[in-house]
Amino acid sequence: MQKSAELAEKFFGVPYEALNERAKNVARLVAERRHIARDAAKELDAAMTRGQRAADAVAAFGGSWIFITCFIAIMIVWVGLNSLILAKYSKTFDPYPYILLNLFLSMLAAIQAPIILMAQNRQSYKDRMSSEHDYEVNLKAEIEIMLLHEKLDILRDVQWTELLNIQKEQMEALKNLLVSSRTSSNKVSGRPAGEAI
Repeated sequence: MQKSAELAEKFFGVPYEALNERAKNVARLVAERRHIARDAAKELDAAMTRGQRAADAVAAFGGSWIFITCFIAIMIVWVGLNSLILAKYSKTFDPYPYILLNLFLSMLAAIQAPIILMAQNRQSYKDRMSSEHDYEVNLKAEIEIMLLHEKLDILRDVQWTELLNIQKEQMEALKNLLVSSRTSSNKVSGRPAGEAI
């Protein structure tokens, strides 16, 4: 909890308690170094009721070419059967403006429309949950990248300090080498150590 509070202050600029639930969850998972990715669609599908599954199936069938083909075939059979009975017996079970057919079509539309709306609402809920999950994943990735940048900056600063120290040591070694080289060359030539060449 302490690390989550530090992360909230550092990256969100607010206390941990002031964060919304998604941001708290992300801060906690970053602090615990746990993954956040999950299959949100699979979780939602597992929690579906029988009615929701039925609504999805009806919407999937109602929006397919199979449904359109069946619908056209039934209309052709209905009109053809009425025409055949009219030609043979001079009577029909559904005379020309096809009132009975219109009644069946109206009932089909009245039942199918709310079921399709339920399926669309479920899909919109799924999309919303998926986008919220994407937001959490992106937020966690952004925080992790910021933490990596921070670590790289610290490593770079440490390396620069070490390099400067090594360079100072090398400069001292070169200076000592130069002084010792001058001293030895002056001994060979017989000049005093401080005299210019």
